[in-house]
Amino acid sequence: MTALLHGRPPAVFDPPGSGVVQTSPLIPGSTPLEDITPGSAEAAMVYAPPGVLERRHTLALALRALGPGGRLTTMAPKDKGGSRLKKELQAFGVEVSEDAKAHHRRCVVIRPDTLSPETETAIDAAIAAGALRLVEHLGAWSQPGVFAWDRIDPGTALLAEVLPPLKGRGVDLGCGYGALSTVVLRSPAVADLTLVDLDRRAVEAARRNVEDPRAAFDWADVRTLAETGDLDFAVTNPPFHDGGAEDRRLGQTFIRKAAGLLRRGGALWLVANRHLPYEAELTAAFSRVVPHGEGAGYKLYEAVK
Repeated sequence: MTALLHGRPPAVFDPPGSGVVQTSPLIPGSTPLEDITPGSAEAAMVYAPPGVLERRHTLALALRALGPGGRLTTMAPKDKGGSRLKKELQAFGVEVSEDAKAHHRRCVVIRPDTLSPETETAIDAAIAAGALRLVEHLGAWSQPGVFAWDRIDPGTALLAEVLPPLKGRGVDLGCGYGALSTVVLRSPAVADLTLVDLDRRAVEAARRNVEDPRAAFDWADVRTLAETGDLDFAVTNPPFHDGGAEDRRLGQTFIRKAAGLLRRGGALWLVANRHLPYEAELTAAFSRVVPHGEGAGYKLYEAVK
């Protein structure tokens, strides 16, 4: 039997260490929870995500993975889904115990020996509702939990409007489901483009959306990429939240990483929320920084190494 861990619960909840299977799509190299054989796990600990569809999808997959008598322990901050955990689990037709700890709500479910048809139906419905799908109004594949999963992010749209035809070899840092990369690859002068994202689901969606032989895909943390210093361009709409909290260092790290990936004369095209202080980082990492305007609460820069 297998023990599962989904995400990185705070240490106060005593998450299991070695000998467990990590299943979070935000941890490169982890095993997709969808791939766990139903009924094969003896225990699962899930740090529940904040989005409703994503959270119910994850909980349903964990319940499906458990064998009879298997234990599901899940928790979330009270203001990020924790207050709804118990009711959402009860909607699957299972008994739930709940307590509060460290500003979180924690719920425990012991999987019954036999699941009722109603429970199986509810689990299947939640899995389907949070799965990878074709979003009709976008004309693109995406999945709940991916950044801006069912819309065009306005920052990305703004950058796409001002982006000139690029050429040579490039990278999309934090590619999401591939909206910006699709624009980049309209230029026939682009030799190749690597799409990088921390989220496995985003990379899987991008593979479907960007059907171009010049595209390559990398499920990786941008912060850990090897700085090859040989690329002609980079594009990015960098994240500035980590674990739900604003972290401006993320965008600053993306800027430094882009500089390390680019050759001399290579260019970074960046869009960022107007309030984020990236100018000093751009000036330190690049020889020339050119503003390309503002709009809808965003600012645009071209930075040349």
